[in-house]
Amino acid sequence: MNNTLLPSIRSFPAQPLARRSLLAALAASPALPALAQFRVEVSGVGLTQLPIALVPFKGEDASPQKISEIVKADLERSGQFRGVDASGQSMDENARPDLTLWRQRTADSLVAGSVTRLADGRYDVRFRLWDVVRGQDLGGQSYTVPQADLRLASHRIADYVYEKLTGEKGIFSTRLAYVTRAGGRYTLWVADADGENAQAALASPEPIISPVWSPNGGQLAYVSFESRKPVVYVHSVATGQRRLVANFKGSNSAPAWSPDGGTLAVTLSRDGGSQLFTIPAGGGEPRRLTQSSAIDTEPTYSADGGTIYFVSDRGGSPQIYKMSAGGGNPTRVTFSGSYNISPSVSPDGRWLAYITRTGGAFKLQVMELASGTVTSLTDTSADENPSFAPNSKLIVYATQLQGREALMTTTLDGKIKARLAGKAGDIREPDWGPFQKQ
Repeated sequence: MNNTLLPSIRSFPAQPLARRSLLAALAASPALPALAQFRVEVSGVGLTQLPIALVPFKGEDASPQKISEIVKADLERSGQFRGVDASGQSMDENARPDLTLWRQRTADSLVAGSVTRLADGRYDVRFRLWDVVRGQDLGGQSYTVPQADLRLASHRIADYVYEKLTGEKGIFSTRLAYVTRAGGRYTLWVADADGENAQAALASPEPIISPVWSPNGGQLAYVSFESRKPVVYVHSVATGQRRLVANFKGSNSAPAWSPDGGTLAVTLSRDGGSQLFTIPAGGGEPRRLTQSSAIDTEPTYSADGGTIYFVSDRGGSPQIYKMSAGGGNPTRVTFSGSYNISPSVSPDGRWLAYITRTGGAFKLQVMELASGTVTSLTDTSADENPSFAPNSKLIVYATQLQGREALMTTTLDGKIKARLAGKAGDIREPDWGPFQKQ
């Protein structure tokens, strides 16, 4: 792997994550198709998975999307559910299920529905959720959507089921951003939370790195090298319009949104070394936060906006620190291991995910902030760029499996993992977007 990095782009002594920061060393991997299709492969067994049956929706054989399969894959990927065999059964949202049959199949809950193509080309999607154990109708919904939104309707069904059965909000209708390289071209993608339905937001012959969602889900900040140096843009996902936010002397990198969306924390080298600054999200004069001779980079805000976590080698090796969002004296957060980078704080404020180097391998870890307890989540050796789901229950990250790039999700105990990426393609820099407004 190419270890050469431009100065101050998350660069530390002996920094081996060149493929993460500069998307280098990719030529040896197969090129990604223009619209890569993703596969979801769930592995592992959770301790308390809820058995649920997804009956094939009436009419879905004629539908471009298999609604029941998408919902099942969503729920299984969450780690909270285990699919129960529903083969040989046929019913829709209006039928009353034979609860004895479903109890015999060990299902605790049941989803049935229908999908109908309307005269105007749109689709009518309906479903109902049943509590098999209690014999209760837990309600349902209907959606009238164009063909392009059938997957979104499926994800919203999964969100409904997840919330009804767990009491917590589902994240299946949220979106991911990530970057690919195909040949010499870099593309910033926006996709569904399962990696499907990818839409190109930006393509460039120069690297694109560090995409991060705004709190309202309407914008992405990222770093582009199209000017032959790293500069920070903010990009409207809906319109494709963008504005230049940071293009100062030296490098401009590692943007992070404040929770109110009004400010970006960035790493700038305009005064010499790589230091942390804040800058208005609409552009303006930066305000310096750190005053050190070390490399300070990779800022990320706590959910309440009061704290910034970041990476610094001020102690001799890269470690994660925190300080007041207005600046001040940093305190060290990570003490296990000699090389810890890429902090991501969960939206509920309980967890810190990061990458640690152990014997030359790079592994995803999660720390419970209240206790300092650290758990290693993976057995892979090239993990990078963790990002929490907006309900704090899953982490998406990039890694290598069998020599190929992959996007993965994992539960916080590491027991349930799902591979989102297909076998071919160079996929980097995932960031999980916020909850979508219905």
